[in-house]
Amino acid sequence: MAEWDAEREVTPELALDLVREQFPGIGRTIAPFGFGWDNTAFLVDGDIVFRFPRREIAVPLIEREARLLPRIAPRLPLPIPCPAWIGAPSERFPWPFAGYRILPGRLAFGLADDERRAAARPLAELLRALHGIPTHGLDLPGDEWERTDFARRMPELVERLGGLEAAGVIDDARPWLRLFEAGDFPAPATHRVLVHGDLAERHILVDGANGVCGVIDWGDVHEGDAALDLTILYSFLPPSTRDEFLRVYGDVDARTLRTARLRAAFASTSSTYYAWSIGDLEWVPIGLAAMKLVLEE
Repeated sequence: MAEWDAEREVTPELALDLVREQFPGIGRTIAPFGFGWDNTAFLVDGDIVFRFPRREIAVPLIEREARLLPRIAPRLPLPIPCPAWIGAPSERFPWPFAGYRILPGRLAFGLADDERRAAARPLAELLRALHGIPTHGLDLPGDEWERTDFARRMPELVERLGGLEAAGVIDDARPWLRLFEAGDFPAPATHRVLVHGDLAERHILVDGANGVCGVIDWGDVHEGDAALDLTILYSFLPPSTRDEFLRVYGDVDARTLRTARLRAAFASTSSTYYAWSIGDLEWVPIGLAAMKLVLEE
């Protein structure tokens, strides 16, 4: 069983029943809205997104989103989801679930280089604001999954790169492995901030003109290393925009930048491997493009 396999499947019929039972007055229609490692999403009544955990490990993540996002949303320059319907566990579904008004926009897939360059400023402004929010009183965990412990994660990286190479998705795993081969992994961050934790193009929304208009999927939010969010410097934004991004965001030391690049390599590889493993042929080239971007200086 792969780590992203669902422990509990939620069908549209079950989801609609659960919504109707707990929230009278809504639940006229339902349609699948996608799924990821942690949640299955449905669009209810055309404008409410309900997310249901697929794995027990995702339960505290959805609870954290429901508690935290309404508190930080007013302090951010871009819209984020604000859960307003919090479903309680029941005999039919043992975990909580949550709904929020859908944010306008589409996922930031397939943007041209000039559109990505234009995204640098709004994303830098978002992260400057997010990382500047005091964490005292927010009751946040630290990095429970040790996302920047690269010595620990190397076996996973080697396995996933090997799988992609064997499948012909990449020709040669060595360019990515060379990023890690020196073994001089950055020390843990001495200063922790409020981070999204999984910022990537699949969680960035753009409007009809392909301008950034929102950020979704905050299940990984925690108090951690700013480098986790700065991965977009290496997996989403063209290299020519890095200086502009940092002028808006602020000073970043060499340790944080190296950590961001290594994390971008790991995350983009894992995303591509996941897409290939589940047969998502649309997502594979998107992940592969992010992997290749990491290699660019």
